[in-house]
Amino acid sequence: MDGVIYRDNHLIAGADEFVQALTATGTPFMFLTNNSAPTPDDLVVRLKHLGIHGLSRKHFYTSALNTADFLCSTDPNCTVFALGEGGLLAALNERKIPNDAIRPHYVVVGEGAISMEKLTKAHECIERGARLLATNPDNWCPVSSEMNRPGAGATASFLEASTGRRAYYLGKPNGYMFHEARRRLTALAMMETEQVVMIGDTMETDIRGAFESGLSAYLVLSGSTQFETVGDYVYQPTRVLQSVGDLTEEIKTGTPSDRKNSPAAMESSRHERVGIRHQTDIFAFHKPRPRPAMTK
Repeated sequence: MDGVIYRDNHLIAGADEFVQALTATGTPFMFLTNNSAPTPDDLVVRLKHLGIHGLSRKHFYTSALNTADFLCSTDPNCTVFALGEGGLLAALNERKIPNDAIRPHYVVVGEGAISMEKLTKAHECIERGARLLATNPDNWCPVSSEMNRPGAGATASFLEASTGRRAYYLGKPNGYMFHEARRRLTALAMMETEQVVMIGDTMETDIRGAFESGLSAYLVLSGSTQFETVGDYVYQPTRVLQSVGDLTEEIKTGTPSDRKNSPAAMESSRHERVGIRHQTDIFAFHKPRPRPAMTK
């Protein structure tokens, strides 16, 4: 959503017409977000304030919902100690997954302001045998063009370092996120979907996840990825577009757009954050994470 539909609390040019075209043509669609903090109802209200109306909670699938689905599927009688905000807590509650601060089966990490007291409690639970689960691998997430906030991946990395235990990361690009999203999209369409396209602005999560799940992957340059860096990745998007607005006429007419090739390289003034953004980045993925020695 961020970088595809809106940026800095402003709609990206053409995003509202794009959503209107999807609705008018009866094209089933769903928004995927790695942010576990908001509930689907929160996201309906946010987009309404930004000028996109007519959406409902069924149009949104968050990493918090994905985490609750995962736990119900793999360990239906489990208990958790959750670090996160309303979206994660609501998703777990809706699926009747109990909170347990003594001997949980899992410590589940999401976004949000987390105190040292809660981190210490989570550490103790993992030491007693709880498994570490993160709603998504994002170390940081953009708040605006000038500011970022810590993500669930950073908190999970903290607990990995303190306990020596590896976290399992859900959300994008994990294939379970894409599998469940496609299942929900099929239910929303009330028929088997012939083709599913993932549209995203991030190579490490949106495009990688779609590629590994066998979906078409459209990269838009309205968010976090610059055209010049696309060629650095082994996996590649199916198409590269300036924004979702490039697809509006194609959706309305059903005629393939002439923008099938990547747009010409552009200079960008966007500030590039140095460092690994996602725990799934290649350097982090292969890097061993032994428990650090206790030094004075």
